[in-house]
Amino acid sequence: MSVQRFDLAPGYSISRILRGGWQLAGGHGEIARDRAIAEMRAFIEAGVTTFDCADIYTGVEEMIGDFRATLSPAERARMQVHTKFVPDWSDLPRVDLAYVTRIIDRSLQRLRTEQLDLVQFHWWNYETPGWLEAAQHLDRLRQQGKIRHIAGTNFDTPHASAMIEAGVPLVSMQVQYSLLDRRPAGALAGLCAARGMTLLCYGTVAGGFLSARWLGQTAPAEPMANRSLIKYRLIIEEFGGWDAFQALLRAMDGVARKHGVSLTAVATRWVLDQPHVAGAIVGARYAEHLADNLTVFRFALNAADRAALEAVLAQAPGPAGDTYTLERDRDGPHGRIMKYDLNRD
Repeated sequence: MSVQRFDLAPGYSISRILRGGWQLAGGHGEIARDRAIAEMRAFIEAGVTTFDCADIYTGVEEMIGDFRATLSPAERARMQVHTKFVPDWSDLPRVDLAYVTRIIDRSLQRLRTEQLDLVQFHWWNYETPGWLEAAQHLDRLRQQGKIRHIAGTNFDTPHASAMIEAGVPLVSMQVQYSLLDRRPAGALAGLCAARGMTLLCYGTVAGGFLSARWLGQTAPAEPMANRSLIKYRLIIEEFGGWDAFQALLRAMDGVARKHGVSLTAVATRWVLDQPHVAGAIVGARYAEHLADNLTVFRFALNAADRAALEAVLAQAPGPAGDTYTLERDRDGPHGRIMKYDLNRD
């Protein structure tokens, strides 16, 4: 069983399962730092060579940098690290070339590299001007050799299109995409078809909600155990509520039992099969779930499987609007749970 790969750009190949780093940043329980770094090797050896992190994931760039320092030159060459450029909400009016350069230089230092493989750009508030100029600043740094490829994260279709039209070479857009949240299948997928951009998807297992653990369970009471559960419990409500969610889990369970895999594998396989999807980002603190994650490459969904899932999806409205529109409302339930000013030295 080999890990599928995808050519994100000419000469640049990634594993279709990416190791996500958000869970290492806190808010998901205590982290045994030495163990987390040591177990990164298991992912590389299994073929999951692409890691996802961010400048605002506290301590995670440094952890990956420390891991890379343990690798031989040949091993380092096999690994890809995707980070993000996420200026703080309060800093948005001051994001100029010097600001962008400072943050990128800091990521280079933290990750112990001379060139960042992929930088994914996020802008919190479209009402604050400067997002297009910031993307162009990143492109200048790409031309200088500090960045290999530029991408976006959580941009809606009009703004992603505007960046591409302005000459910013976005190779991908990182978005939330799952059986519960199918917003990227709308206008953004159309832009991908027209401009050759692909999707890197997080939230594919909804913070663990799309698993056997929740099958047949009653809705959890507040407070939630971690930030992921808080976030994706809201998505379940947008999907159609707890009863609709349970109907989806039952359909997924039937598919999983037929193929002898987990519900989470079904969830991830479904996302990987969607048009324009390059890869799925699977969050992990350690390597304990790696073997189960890799079963996604052991089976394929057939027409009957897809029909069984679609029958449930057709009855559930799901989150409305373009990608990340709900989350951009800082006063709404999705926006209120965000942390906006994490990019401090």
